[in-house]
Order: sequence, then C-alpha cells, then structure tokens
Amino acid sequence: MKAFVAKSTLFAAALFLTQGAALAGQQDFTIVNKTGYPLKHIFVSESKSNSWDEDVLGRDVLNDGEEFELSFGKSESTCKWDMKVAYDDGETAVWENLDLCKISKLTLKWNKNTGVTSALKE
Repeated sequence: MKAFVAKSTLFAAALFLTQGAALAGQQDFTIVNKTGYPLKHIFVSESKSNSWDEDVLGRDVLNDGEEFELSFGKSESTCKWDMKVAYDDGETAVWENLDLCKISKLTLKWNKNTGVTSALKE
C-alpha cells in the first residue's frame, strides 16, 4: 500500500510542518467540497488497484465549503490515482485515473437536477 499523509490530523500536520519539503510529493492536491453536503469518507488509491486504501479523512467529516489538503510522500512516483467520496446517506461518487502530477485542486460539486457529483480539476 502506498503511504500518504493527510494533514487534517494534528499529528500529520505537525509532521508535515517539521519536515516540510522532505515530505512533499508531486501528487499533493486539495479537495474543495462545494456539494452542499458533508462528505463522510474520501478514499484515494492507485489506479487499477482492486481495493480502496484507508479513508483519508479518518474520523473527520469534510463539510460543505471546507478544503482538505492531501499530501503524499516525496518518494511516491505514481501519478494515476482513483478517488471515491461518500456522503452521510451512503451515496458515492468515483473518479478514475486522476493524474495527480498535473492536478493541484479538485472542486467537488453536486448537481441536484442530475444527482451527479462532478469534480472540477485545476
């Protein structure tokens, strides 16, 4: 399993601040929740993996309007990742083959007319 550090926890934040650039990977990105609803889980795994890695939010929830920064270890070389988000009601959205070496921010939006969660890549 590829390791990554979520800066949402105090320990990870302290670790990132103390080691800074030593931990920074080219795949680091920010998730912005503009869905109108809290996100209960976010999973990020290497593309073509048969399972999801652990929930990067841990015990936290990403409320509407909040951002979450995800940092990878400097030694991580994989660029293609899949991401899955889950709402409180169990509904999910999945994106495959995200090139995190070229994406710095994903803004998630939910369309109430179509029921689809989209991701604007920056």
